[in-house]
Amino acid sequence: MTRRHFSFPCEGAQLVATLDEAPGQIALLIVSGGNEVRAGAWNGQAQLAAKVAAAGFPVLRFDRRGVGDSAGENRGFRSSGPDIRAALAALRARCPHVRRVVGLGNCDAASALMLAQGAGLDALILSNPWTIEDGEEEAPAEVVRDHYRRRLADPVAIRRLLTGKVAIAPLLRSLLAAMRPAPVRPEGLAQEIARGLAAFSGEVRLLVAARDRTGLAFLASWDKADSRLRHCAGATHSYVEPEAQDWLLAQVLDVLNGQ
Repeated sequence: MTRRHFSFPCEGAQLVATLDEAPGQIALLIVSGGNEVRAGAWNGQAQLAAKVAAAGFPVLRFDRRGVGDSAGENRGFRSSGPDIRAALAALRARCPHVRRVVGLGNCDAASALMLAQGAGLDALILSNPWTIEDGEEEAPAEVVRDHYRRRLADPVAIRRLLTGKVAIAPLLRSLLAAMRPAPVRPEGLAQEIARGLAAFSGEVRLLVAARDRTGLAFLASWDKADSRLRHCAGATHSYVEPEAQDWLLAQVLDVLNGQ
């Protein structure tokens, strides 16, 4: 496997990318979330790219404008549609043998792909999509319920409660929040990404890390009966756990292999 670094243009700025080469005709385009560089948290995206390329699929990662090694202004995930499309064009130019490209995004990278209606990609793997509005302080009821399920299973937390070391007023407010019914329809950003995804006609797989606040917040505003959903028990946001890394790789390879 050969790993190459190069740059490509996007609306007057030069973006830096890393390509893990492979002979396959199906490729993976990894979109970074937040202000994360293309290597990913704990170098996870670079490691994932190497494993996917070793399985025969080319993988492109890139820094969007204003992030990492790329030039330009960082205008956030809502403005990253042109960056994704430019990266897709660069991948196709560098790998002319590729006939199908799957996009992978975690957190607001998943939301960016949804807002961009797939940005010209053939299939999408969307992990823990970001649905929390700017300035939103109150966690969705589903997140609060999950938090207290875990706390009630923790003997140390129970001991703190029984010995008066837990403030009662904030606890009662949180418990009341946990009793709120889930919204009937998505609202705000959740509604926007739902509309964007509805306009995408390709294959979609939705991944949720069961111990991730972002993923649980997404589930609180999404149809839990959606057959495209896959859950990874015990996983946190960036799939740092060894079992979660294996699970994520298996999900990606399933989509790349058309399974």
